[in-house]
Amino acid sequence: MDQWDVNSAGVMRLPSGRLVRGRGLRYPLGPEAPTPSYALYLLGHQPPAVPREFHWLRWPDFRLPADRPAARAALGEAWERAAGERVEVACGGGRGRTGTALACLAVLDGVPAEEAVGYVRAHYDRRAVETPWQRRYVRRFSGVAGAEA
Repeated sequence: MDQWDVNSAGVMRLPSGRLVRGRGLRYPLGPEAPTPSYALYLLGHQPPAVPREFHWLRWPDFRLPADRPAARAALGEAWERAAGERVEVACGGGRGRTGTALACLAVLDGVPAEEAVGYVRAHYDRRAVETPWQRRYVRRFSGVAGAEA
């Protein structure tokens, strides 16, 4: 499967070279924008069906995931799939929940948890990870497989 173009809007390169696109679902993509092969949607309500494989994680706006073990598993799958697929992580606005999830992917990719929010702000969106509890969630998110955040 083709990877993302690193220069495309919302695409973040992890230290391993994996590429992941973050975005806000409220903002439609242009007709020329490539589609993901897999998407992780972080919303308080179930999203409408889309013509691609996706996973919905119940994650209300400005909050944390409702089911932390399920979030860890979904983020782990997204990170693994990003090695060879076009993976998209998206919430409503593309900053808080998406930024938090991208920071957790950075932790899984080897970025120290204390530096992951800064990494995402430098490589994705300078206002990513919006709340103190989202920052704390990332700091407590372990890169060790099977650990609970």
